[in-house]
Amino acid sequence: MEYFLTGLILIFAGGLISLIFAENYKAKIISIFSFSGTVLTSIPAFKILFTGNVIEKIFYLPEPIGKIPVVIDPLSAFFILVISIMSFLGTVYASGYIKPYLNKNKNISSHFLFLSILICSMLGVVTIQNALFFLIVWEIMSLSSFFLIIFENNKKEVLSAGINYLIYMHICVIFLILGFIMLYLKSGSLEFNSFKSVLESNKIFAETIFILLFIGFGTKAGFVPFHNWLPKAHPAAPSHVSAIMSGVMIKTGIYGILRVLTLIIPSLSISYFILIISALTALFGILYATAQKDIKKLLAYSSIENIGIIGIGIGLGMLGLSYHNNLIATFGFAGAFLHLLNHSIFKEILFFCAGCVYKQTHLKDMEQLGGLAKKMPYTSFLFLIGSISISALPPFNGFISEFLIYMGLLKGLVIKDIYTTVLIVGIIASISFVGAIALLCFTKIFSITFLGVPRSQQSQDVKKEVSFVMLLPVVILALAALLIGLFPQYAVLIVLNPVKYLINNNPALTDLYLPLDLLRYISLSSFAFIAMILAVFGIRRLLLKNKKTDIQNTWGCGYKKINNRMQYS
Repeated sequence: MEYFLTGLILIFAGGLISLIFAENYKAKIISIFSFSGTVLTSIPAFKILFTGNVIEKIFYLPEPIGKIPVVIDPLSAFFILVISIMSFLGTVYASGYIKPYLNKNKNISSHFLFLSILICSMLGVVTIQNALFFLIVWEIMSLSSFFLIIFENNKKEVLSAGINYLIYMHICVIFLILGFIMLYLKSGSLEFNSFKSVLESNKIFAETIFILLFIGFGTKAGFVPFHNWLPKAHPAAPSHVSAIMSGVMIKTGIYGILRVLTLIIPSLSISYFILIISALTALFGILYATAQKDIKKLLAYSSIENIGIIGIGIGLGMLGLSYHNNLIATFGFAGAFLHLLNHSIFKEILFFCAGCVYKQTHLKDMEQLGGLAKKMPYTSFLFLIGSISISALPPFNGFISEFLIYMGLLKGLVIKDIYTTVLIVGIIASISFVGAIALLCFTKIFSITFLGVPRSQQSQDVKKEVSFVMLLPVVILALAALLIGLFPQYAVLIVLNPVKYLINNNPALTDLYLPLDLLRYISLSSFAFIAMILAVFGIRRLLLKNKKTDIQNTWGCGYKKINNRMQYS
């Protein structure tokens, strides 16, 4: 625990110390401290994630807060790793993204201070188990992210988006306060462990508390109908902030929901509720994403879609717990955890690449872009990897987590209940439709943004790629996306103990089943697929060796001279 607490102090110290340095050095300072803090917070998290142990340290504050347990269990450990690593990569990216704003009377100092506070508060949220202190840290997380969103506060739309976000976050915390007050009145304690016996003894009370807390945590996560802040806040925030908020911060809402599940055995009606609202969230998110022209707004709606997919996995796991079905619970929770990790990876790739495009063109409207693949080849290639990953296509990571959720849904068809069967068939149809539309959506965003010819002068004027420091975090994330896709049998072991921690709450369930043999076949198939592509290109190169190839422009339907209006939009 000392490593974790020292890491927290270092991350916060980076923000404070950066205040005394010149603007050119602030990003470097916070990146160095963030790296040191990430290493230290990750040491106990890795250990607990793979051993399944729990460590705890107790702090005492004056009443009314009192005893504050800081606990790292397998559930917390998983979120600590995601938050620490993804946030660190965001700070590295920020050092390149922020350069055009230096020495232009922007609040650079406060921006990096609030960034370090946001990271620390997220780590605090997933480890603190005192309800009142949890709410204080939760509010710090909301306020610090609000100040990060309004970085360009000279723009009216940015301020409007920030205020909208702040209103939603305070609506969210009202429901959390109501839920925790009711739990305190029943249990007489603010500690999370004291809530368990109260919730297990009264089913109706447990369902009421779950709904209240789900609304609070679901607002932060972006479930429909509590989602409206996402498509406004993400386009307004700097790209590294959008990436951290979408890739990491909204997952604290998922953590809250999962933490509540460690305290109750979910009923069938609550499981149905989560599955239905998650399916609606996924459908709503992808349909609205497809209609967007603003790159970052499209990615924000896509985050809503992926929260829906994670929610389907959680709902499926809850359904397994309700029926005491080990197999369904394992597939559901494993798919949810792995998709949470995968979404953090490919959504940061996409937001970082969108930031690269914005930095070079100052445009977010796809209709004014185009032709960037030749001018920004690395950004283009990395965005393509992110698009393939988020579309759940092999051999990248998005395919693996959605595959596990599909497997769980198919296994759920063995349940001999007509209502459950109808619901699962509807969920399978919904998630299949969502997958098809996601492929359409990201084909659109990639092709219109990077292919064809420039549609505006800003796009035409791009001369070079962004700096190495902005591309480095994206390359690391792209490699992670590929490795998870190629070695799913090892990636799924990362989520083994968090899944076991949730399922062992149900005394009827014991051993977990993970389809390691099936995942090995997927791994071999992915390698065979890559080998086939390389062989095709190798044969082509061999056949064309020493032959002159005649390169012509793409056929333009008979037009002799193409212009930027003669292409898809």
